[in-house]
Amino acid sequence: QTHRDHAMCAALGKSGAITAKAAVIFVTLQYNVTIPATEEQSAETISLYYYGIKDLATIFFYMLVAIIIHAIIQEYVLDKINRKMHFSKTKHSKFNESGQLSAFYLFSCVWGTSILVSENYISDPTSLWRDYPHTLIPFQMKFFYILQLAYWFHAFPELYFQKTKKEDIFRQIVYIGLYLFHIAGAYLLNLTHLGLVLLVLHYFVEFLFHISRLFYFSDEKYQKGFSLWAVLFVLGRLLTLILSVLTFGFGLARAEDQQLNFSTGNFNILAVRISVLASICMTQAFMMWKFINFQLRRWREHSSSQPQSVKKKFVSAKGKTSRKERENGINGTVTSNGADSPRSRKDKSS
Repeated sequence: QTHRDHAMCAALGKSGAITAKAAVIFVTLQYNVTIPATEEQSAETISLYYYGIKDLATIFFYMLVAIIIHAIIQEYVLDKINRKMHFSKTKHSKFNESGQLSAFYLFSCVWGTSILVSENYISDPTSLWRDYPHTLIPFQMKFFYILQLAYWFHAFPELYFQKTKKEDIFRQIVYIGLYLFHIAGAYLLNLTHLGLVLLVLHYFVEFLFHISRLFYFSDEKYQKGFSLWAVLFVLGRLLTLILSVLTFGFGLARAEDQQLNFSTGNFNILAVRISVLASICMTQAFMMWKFINFQLRRWREHSSSQPQSVKKKFVSAKGKTSRKERENGINGTVTSNGADSPRSRKDKSS
């Protein structure tokens, strides 16, 4: 509630300090171009957008909106569940993280998929590199990238608001920085088509992981979601590399215009293609390395828990046999204290 109040005060203060005309820069998308209607393409005028320095103001405003939405989800959804489940401090923080990210990943994945379908990017894979540079993009595409950048920028102040542990801050900064680096790179280099496809693919796999972790916190016997996530994670990394190699190694490499031109937004030169492809490959390798370490840690925890359960069963079975030995004898033999005692009473009475 505190950090939501801070964000609301900042938003109200910003809106009160500027005029209504200047407020448009913060709220609405800038740099639109109206294309007149033609008989061949469309019967209506089309508004397309490109990026510029004013986008920073729009990103800042929606960053404040993301902080407020984050606080609403935390207060009215996650905190209520935490009170009912009585999680430990470690599970409490992980549950909050998975709850926030699963909501964001689901929203982004559904929205991104709708853009891919409406723009026919799925049915025509050559649209990833055809007609590059993609300087003019539709409204939904630009708004999607603006909100993506705003959300990941809002994650920095959330480290303070959520009182993140000092040992986890560096990991979170690297995690957030990788998202901002790749999303901003796709946006600034006019690779929005490829970036959208890779983001939707990645977000779907990440959503499956975090939703599986939420189910695991409610019932620790639930493991099926992690198994499915492990398979899709590897397939997602392979598909990401395949699409990237096809785009930079075949599509853009065979384009006619391969000259650096900032005015037209053309970055299709060999150095840029190699740098972008290398950054994608290094990121996928880093993710696979983290994935392998995660799976090895789970395997060690599972293997270490098995001997303890077997040892408990052995101890309980040994305890049961010891009771039988006290009653019927040692190692199955009959002692004089057991079966012979009734006869001795009978002889004594006679």
